[in-house]
Amino acid sequence: MAKREQVLKKTSIGGQALIEGIMMRGPEKTAMAVRHVSGEIVTEEWPTSGSKRAKFWKLPLIRGIYNFVDSMYFGYKCLMRSAELSGLEDEEETAGKGGAAAAPSAGVAGEAEAAGAPAAFPADAAQPEGAPAASQPAAGTAVRQEPPAPAPAAADTPAGPAPSEAGCAEKKGEKPAGFLSQFGMTLLMVASAVLGVVLAVGLFIYLPSLLFNLLMKIPAMGMFNNQIWRAVFEGVLRIALFVGYLAAVSLMKDIRRVFQYHGAEHKCIFCYEKGLPLTVENVRRQIRFHPRCGTSFMILMLIVGIVVSMFIPIEVPILRTLVKLLTIPVIVGIGYELIKWAGRSDSLAVRIISAPGLWVQRLTTKEPDDSMIEVAITALNRVIPEDPEADRL
Repeated sequence: MAKREQVLKKTSIGGQALIEGIMMRGPEKTAMAVRHVSGEIVTEEWPTSGSKRAKFWKLPLIRGIYNFVDSMYFGYKCLMRSAELSGLEDEEETAGKGGAAAAPSAGVAGEAEAAGAPAAFPADAAQPEGAPAASQPAAGTAVRQEPPAPAPAAADTPAGPAPSEAGCAEKKGEKPAGFLSQFGMTLLMVASAVLGVVLAVGLFIYLPSLLFNLLMKIPAMGMFNNQIWRAVFEGVLRIALFVGYLAAVSLMKDIRRVFQYHGAEHKCIFCYEKGLPLTVENVRRQIRFHPRCGTSFMILMLIVGIVVSMFIPIEVPILRTLVKLLTIPVIVGIGYELIKWAGRSDSLAVRIISAPGLWVQRLTTKEPDDSMIEVAITALNRVIPEDPEADRL
């Protein structure tokens, strides 16, 4: 079991690893910092979506469902945006033409301005009173500074990614160039997402139920043919598939870098929770396993799913799959409350339920380098509230 870090303040600030970057969500602001291929750190900032939502969506169990959907939606947008800001799309286009990667200066600046992106966080900028100071970037690292942008027009709605087709003719009533190809690409992405959901449901829900029914046809296995053993078999198989998938993708070079940024995010939050100045040296010394990690949340949901499945008497795989899909909101709500509890408490019970998630984080977090830590510090400094008590968990 991983050793729990002793912290002075348990913060509600959380984050997500992106492509060459990190997104941090605070109680008031959300920011993403991305390392461009040029070496500079590009940042964007928005008001935290849902911070002023109705009280109903803040009720226990209900808040977990809201936050899960909101995090999935906003996290996906940030992931796609980070692919643009990191220069990944430019590299792919240039590679397709057989040329060298273009310098990012004007292109990325234009995209950031078009998106209404705020200024990048300068290393020597003054911090809110009581907030830790940012570390100085490594030699040769530029940090872009742009004018602040207005908030999004729609309340509680984060600004979407900026269009990357700079210089497109915008005549009234005239469709932009490449409209058909863009429409086709959108359809392809939608079809891919739908196919991914279908495959996930089939692999993680339908297949375990089907395999259990096949095993129960073996005479020697008849003694295990009950709801409890069915739920345990299905749940353990789902966890094994999930862990196996993580282990497989962690071998990919690009995914490994994302997992390194994931480790930088955890280390940075631990440093902040301990009340230490946010410097590369202080962050580097922290551990990379955090009890409020999304990986731990997924493992908790899989474990809660085992308990919920014990109360589903249906044995037909298709019908059982449909019913289990309907129980997902309940599982998400319970899992969210457990992960919040794990973040607040250091009791023995919390250590026990947190242990599986912390173990799996050995796959989903890797030790970051100093440049990744700088990105994490930049993102975190942008979301620390002026009131030191505003972000307590």
